[in-house]
Amino acid sequence: MSKTLIRGAKVLGGEPQDVLIDGGVVEAVGPNLAAEGAEVVEADGKVLLPGLVDLHTHLREPGREDSETVLTGTRAAASGGYTNVFAMANTFPVADTAGVVEQVWRLGQESGYCDVQPIGAVTVGLEGAKLAELGAMHESAAGVTVFSDDGKCVHDAVIMRRALEYVKAFNGVVAQHAQEPRLTEGAQMNEGVVSAELGLGGWPAVAEESVIARDVLLAEHVGSRVHICHLSTAGSVEIVRWAKSRGIDVTAEVTPHHLLLTDELVRSYNPVYKVNPPLRTERDVMALREALADGTIDIVATDHAPHPHEDKDCEWAAAAMGMVGLETALSVVQATMVDTGLLDWAGVADRMSFKPAKIGQATGHGRPVSAGEPANLTLVDTEYRGQVDPAGFASRSRNTPYEGRELPGRVTHTWLRGKATLVDGKLT
Repeated sequence: MSKTLIRGAKVLGGEPQDVLIDGGVVEAVGPNLAAEGAEVVEADGKVLLPGLVDLHTHLREPGREDSETVLTGTRAAASGGYTNVFAMANTFPVADTAGVVEQVWRLGQESGYCDVQPIGAVTVGLEGAKLAELGAMHESAAGVTVFSDDGKCVHDAVIMRRALEYVKAFNGVVAQHAQEPRLTEGAQMNEGVVSAELGLGGWPAVAEESVIARDVLLAEHVGSRVHICHLSTAGSVEIVRWAKSRGIDVTAEVTPHHLLLTDELVRSYNPVYKVNPPLRTERDVMALREALADGTIDIVATDHAPHPHEDKDCEWAAAAMGMVGLETALSVVQATMVDTGLLDWAGVADRMSFKPAKIGQATGHGRPVSAGEPANLTLVDTEYRGQVDPAGFASRSRNTPYEGRELPGRVTHTWLRGKATLVDGKLT
C-alpha cells in the first residue's frame, strides 16, 4: 500500500500539522514531515478527524434493496466521513439469527467502503415475544455486540429484563427504541400545539420518557448496559441525566435532525419531515443540544432511514417514517454544535467517533490520530458553505429534509485503513 502524506491538517481542530499514513496505519504526526514517494494531500487547514462511527444505520439489505443496499449505504457512509457503521436488524428477513447477521457482515466486507457491524434483533422477528439467538449472533463471524428491535420497542418489561441479563455474559448492550406502543397508536407527529392545530394524531413525549425510565431502572436492577436510541425530548434528557448521576450504566444518542428541525415544519404536510420519533419542539431541540454538549447524551447517531420515492411522495398519513442522514450528519452537527460554540472539533470527534466506537466495541475505530493507530480518517473543509442537493447523494434514496438548505462543512477525503474511499469529494 502506497504512502500518503496529509500536509497542513488541523488534527481535531488544533494547529496545522502533517500526518503520514503508511501500510494502513498512521506512521507519524508532526510538523514538516517528509516521505519520499508519498502521495501528498494538501489539507490547507482543513480539519482532520478520526473516521466517524455511526451506531444507528439502516442499510435495508436483505429484503429492501429498492431503498438501500449494503454497497450503496456504505458508499453514502464514506461520502459522509464514516469508516464504520452499525446496521439495524429490521431487514427482511429480520437479522435475528447468526446466518442473517453474517450475511450483512460479509456484504460489508465485500463493499470495501466502510466496515459494517450488524446489530442483532432482541426478539424473534422483532415481535417482542421471544428472545432471539443473542448468543449465537455474538459467537458468529459477525461478532454482534449490540442488539436492538429498532423500529419497534421491546415493550414487555420481562423480555427486556431477560435481554439485559443475557448480554451481560459478553458485555453486550441492548439499544432500546423507546416508544410505548399503546400511547402512540395512530400517532403522526409530536403531540402539542401544532398537532392540535393540524388535527394530526399526537405522539406524546411521555411515550418515550416512560420507557426510558423503566429501562434505566431495569439496567440498574440487573447490572447491565442499556443504550437509548434517538432520544428526542427534554424530559428524556432529564431521566438519563438522573440515571447517570445514580451510576446506572446508560448511554444515549441523538440524531442530527433532532438537533436542528422542529415540529413547526410539519405544517407543510411534506412527508419528508415524518420520522420516528417525531420532530419535537424548539425547547426540546435546545435541551438536546445542551445535553450533547455536557455529555448527558453520549453520541450523535444518524438513524439513516432510506425510503424509495413512492414511500414518501404521497399523503402524510400513508408516508413511511424516516430520513436519510449519513451524507449530511457532520454538516448538521457543525451547524448546530460547532458554529454555535457548544462543541469544538475535539468534542465532535468524541461524540461521533470515540464514544460510538467504545459503546459498540468497534475494534480499530474511534482511535486517536497518532502514530501506530489505524489510519481510519476523514478530512473536512469546515469553511465550505453550500446547498444540499440530494441528486448528488451516493445513497439509493433521496428522502432528506435538508434539500435546498444551506449547510456548512464538506467531507473531502475519507481513508479506511489507509485506503482512500473518498478523494476531493468523489468516491474512489
